[in-house]
Order: sequence, then C-alpha cells, then structure tokens
Amino acid sequence: MTSPSLFDSHLHLTAGRFDEDRPDVLARACSAGVTQMVTIASTPEDARVAESLAANTPGVWATAGLHPHEASRISKNLLGELKELTKKASVVAVGETGLDFHYDHAPRDTQLSSFRGHLELAADVCLPIVVHSRSAEEDTARLVVEYGDRVNGVLHCFAGGEELLQTAVEMGWYVSFSGLVTFVSELEGLVGKVPLDRILIETDAPYLAPAPKRGRRNEPSFLPYICERLAKILGISFDDMAMATTKNSCRFYHLSDHG
Repeated sequence: MTSPSLFDSHLHLTAGRFDEDRPDVLARACSAGVTQMVTIASTPEDARVAESLAANTPGVWATAGLHPHEASRISKNLLGELKELTKKASVVAVGETGLDFHYDHAPRDTQLSSFRGHLELAADVCLPIVVHSRSAEEDTARLVVEYGDRVNGVLHCFAGGEELLQTAVEMGWYVSFSGLVTFVSELEGLVGKVPLDRILIETDAPYLAPAPKRGRRNEPSFLPYICERLAKILGISFDDMAMATTKNSCRFYHLSDHG
C-alpha cells in the first residue's frame, strides 16, 4: 500500500538557487511523494515568473504578493499589478506579505501599510492570504483579528509564541510548520495547540532545510522529514499526518475551484 501524497504549502521554486536543476528538484519531490506545492511570490516580478511556472507544471500553483522586506515599494499601482495577477487561474493566494520587525528592511509603518493593503486585496478578490510574521506578534495579531472575518490566512513557517498562535486559531486561520519544527524544541509544545484540520506543512525551500539535512539547500523532497516529526509530536501515523495536511492545503487554497 502506497503512502498518501504530500503537499508543500510554501516554497520558492523561482529562487535562483534552483535555476540549474529545477526539473530535477521537481522529479525528486515527486519520487518522495510530494505531488502538490505552492510556489510563493516575493514581488510582482517574481509573481509573474511563479505564475508562468505554475501554469506549465502540473501540481504546482502560485501566489502574488510583496514580501515585507520589499514593503517600501508598496503603492496603489503595485497593488493593482498584484490584483491583475490574482485573476490568473494558477494564482491561488495573496502573499507573501506580513511584518518583519527583526530585520526591518522596510520602515515599520510602511510594512503595516503594505500588509493592510494585501489584506484588503485578499478580501476584494476572495483569496486566502499567506503571512510572514517575525518579531511583530502584537501587530500581526491585531490585523488578524481586524480582518479575520473577511479574509482567511495562514501564518507560514510559524516560530512565534502561543498568544499569536491562539489568536490565529480563534479566527479560523491556519498555521504552517516548516523544518524549524525538526530542530527548535520550543515549537513542539505549540503543535498540539493547533487543531489538526488547521495545520499545514511547508519546506520554505530553498531555505531552512530540516534535520537531518541542515546546512544543505532545502527542496520539496525533504518535506517528509517535517511530516514525520509532526506526526511523532502528535502521536499519529505518518500517513494520517500526510492525509490531514494535504486535505488542509487543498481546502485553504480552494483547489477544488482550480481543478
């Protein structure tokens, strides 16, 4: 009996580190049981490349958004570009957006403006939103509550505290765990606080390779290590974890609407 397929809910297939062997990366993912994935955009330019890749690659979808590191670029025209991209059949979410007060590559008020603009866009086009939050839990939680009845979202690569996690869960949002869960012990106690039907898994490739692949370029074929770790923490089988997270990803990204 074969194991159920896995869904990598967040990675960056357009990253330059995949330019030399992208077809091989996708082939290895398929061999590892990772048959569906969403490649996440960081800028409108990246989103156009991601959309084209997704449109021509079975099992791959894309997003359209401006990463908080790039928030200084935000404008009505840029949001208009993103809105046009969301009309493409292969684009299934708005993002990656959010707040990063750790690196502060853009002023915080600009990041907040950009995040709010993305939330308004997601509400307007009826798509879910992919949220990056680092060292900005209070402001992230405030906006999750403000827009939670209009927009469904996921806190990707979750590494925050219990208060933000509980806020997201209470608003019906999803929480995604990356390779961090395989080597950051503090996350173990938070996994069980998320309902099983609200957990997503991701590689965030090419970043954050899980144990035992740390130090290498991450890729979607490493997703089983994350699924296995979460299954062990929750005391369920790998297959049950795989089935739940794949079903959750399809529900979150409305993939029944995209074929």
